[in-house]
Amino acid sequence: MKKLIIAAITILSLWSCETNKVVVNRQVESKNDGQMLLGTQTKDQFLKEPFSDWYSKEHEEYTLDEAAMVELKKAKLKSYQITTVLGTWCEDSHREFPRMMKILEAAGFPTEKLTIIAVNRKKESPEGEEGKFNIQKVPTFIIKKYGREVGRIIEMPKSGYLERDLVEILKKDDSSVKDLFK
Repeated sequence: MKKLIIAAITILSLWSCETNKVVVNRQVESKNDGQMLLGTQTKDQFLKEPFSDWYSKEHEEYTLDEAAMVELKKAKLKSYQITTVLGTWCEDSHREFPRMMKILEAAGFPTEKLTIIAVNRKKESPEGEEGKFNIQKVPTFIIKKYGREVGRIIEMPKSGYLERDLVEILKKDDSSVKDLFK
């Protein structure tokens, strides 16, 4: 009986490990779009060919708005979580995602608070990670605090600078928190 229980526990443990497996850095070949990333990604995937062609160029050439960066640091960007949904086939993603990464790096944003999800042209990923975010356009940057969305930047920044739009989102969140305690 003891051996049967141990065998059952072992089988259940192995089964639960298999069902909880998350595929990270999935790369596929598409007839229309060539190499494409899908699902949850790490920054390192964008440093590899063919994605590094557009990622590295935009990342290096983008000039940060230093005044906005000072404001971002004051607003404690590190206390937020950011989810990025992008398409490696999308020109707007090619422009805005590397810029956002440069901003986050300069602000010292912790990588464990950043989620990167790559989608296909239907704005879908293999595991459905994007499903809860109602993505209409890419890239979409979703800023959350304590699991609650406080703002998002869709496709391109309204001000022309991602860091300025981030500052505005954090300022609005800070004022809404202060309003709770009035």
